[in-house]
Amino acid sequence: MSQVSHLKELGGLPAFDFPGTDVEGEVELPGADAVAWRVRGDEHETEETWSEAFARFTADVDTRQVRSLIVGVWEESYETSSADIVSSLVAAAADFPLLRALFLGDIEGEESEISWIQQSDVTPLLEAFPALREFGVRGGNGLVLAPVKHAELRRLVVETGGLPRQVVQGIAASDLPALEALDIWLGTSEYGADTEPQDLEPILSGVRLPALRHLALRNSEIQDAVAVAVAGAPVVARLETLDLSMGILTDEGAAALLAGGPLTHLNRLDLDHHFIGSELQERLRAALEPHGVELVLGPGETDEYDGEIYRYVAVSE
Repeated sequence: MSQVSHLKELGGLPAFDFPGTDVEGEVELPGADAVAWRVRGDEHETEETWSEAFARFTADVDTRQVRSLIVGVWEESYETSSADIVSSLVAAAADFPLLRALFLGDIEGEESEISWIQQSDVTPLLEAFPALREFGVRGGNGLVLAPVKHAELRRLVVETGGLPRQVVQGIAASDLPALEALDIWLGTSEYGADTEPQDLEPILSGVRLPALRHLALRNSEIQDAVAVAVAGAPVVARLETLDLSMGILTDEGAAALLAGGPLTHLNRLDLDHHFIGSELQERLRAALEPHGVELVLGPGETDEYDGEIYRYVAVSE
């Protein structure tokens, strides 16, 4: 399944597509600091590569004022990695002194399935842009994120249909004292996911993430095991929102959450796209909603064929 779509905003600014060569000069450009600029290659219509589009962008827009940048599809992103794009952005870092939000791989299903996107080592981006407050990446194939120290990053998003455990371990070992929101899509083993609950322990301890208030560990085929790990995690006590949605969460995970540490202090608990039975759903509502917790639950997923029940994450291929 695939439910990803193009970003509508980044860093609090509305997304704006930098015009392609086919409409260049026909579209009025907004102020450099007014939008989140999406730069994309258009191999099908104009045959322009991402690098060529980026060169036009830096020539036409005052990059010294750009605050938010979105890297859209590049040519043959299902075969060609983002390595050259990462290198180009690192080389241009000095020309973007006000950049505060960066997203790499804003690619939707019609351009490439999420698990086909060829990523690369994105660690140099965080090192080259020490003032970034928001960083996101889509696609786990070939993705590398080594342990890094970043004093300013507030939000980190990793969207995948299958995330290598080395990335989770890299995040867990990073020093991110200002990080307020962490959103990780773990995915399925069919597309490369091999994270184990113990890999999450440094994150769930909260020691390296003293400012964390919003945690999402979602889209996982081991969502029950994740829920068990979260249920007794020290970091939960200081969270405002907890998101375990989009994965294969069953009665086992729901029961663990109910039996674990208190959740009544949360503003929001998102368990949407789940496989929890009606009895446990009602127990969750009774335990949380009277305390003002916004519980996002939905009716639950069902997929039965020839007497066999199938369970699946929300986003895989």
